[in-house]
Order: sequence, then structure tokens, then C-alpha cells
Amino acid sequence: MKKITLILLVCIVAVACGGKKEVKQVSQESKTATEAFALAETLKTAFMTNDAVTLQKNATENGLRDITANSKTFDRVDLSFTPRWVEIEGSQVMVNIAWKSTWMRSGQRSDERGMAVFVMEGTPLRLSKILRANPFVFPEK
Repeated sequence: MKKITLILLVCIVAVACGGKKEVKQVSQESKTATEAFALAETLKTAFMTNDAVTLQKNATENGLRDITANSKTFDRVDLSFTPRWVEIEGSQVMVNIAWKSTWMRSGQRSDERGMAVFVMEGTPLRLSKILRANPFVFPEK
């Protein structure tokens, strides 16, 4: 009896696992959110390497103004972004990003953290403005 029960159980498991796996299509919202995350990383890398061409290509005039609002010079900056939330309203995408920065200037180190909202628009997405705490601005201390 135990052998029959064991064989029956193995057959049930084999039939249950043997079916085709359903492949779900990726939604347009998911694709847009992934594109927004990639754009934020591109902007961060371009800022850290001082790549003005990439910044101009991936931001509108207002967005570029927000990125380059830093009036102080610095020797080096390390940024880390952690996307927290994405809101998609029509053609506008708002990405909430928690960020940390370490700025080096004349041998002085300054650490900062905050939460920013990157507003992105267009196809492909481009940064149109930064709301709240701008990660691209040298901290005032």
C-alpha cells in the first residue's frame, strides 16, 4: 500500500510539474520604469566622469540646468542611487531616488544623503527637472 501511495504521489508531482510554463508579457509600465532607472544611472555616471555630451543628450534644457546647478568646484564625487518608487502619469515619469554622495574638495570630505524626484519625459526618456534634494549639488556646510 505504501508503494502504491508513493508511486501515485510521484505521478501527481510529475504531472503537475511537467506542464508548460506560462510566459507573462512584460508590461509597458515595467519597460518604462526600467528605462527610467537606466537613465538615472546614466546621468549619475556622466556627472561623476564629467561627461557633458552624455548629460546634454539625456536631459532637457531645464534638466541640464538642474544637474549643472553646482556652483562650487570639486575634486571628486561618488554618488550612489537607490530607486524607491516610480509614478507614471501620461508621458511624465517621476522616479523617487534615495541617494548618498561623498564629495572631495581641497582634501576635505563631505558626505550627504537625501531623497530626490527625477521628472522624466519624452521618448526616449530625458530628465526634465529634479525636485526635492538635488544629488548633483555640492553640499552647503
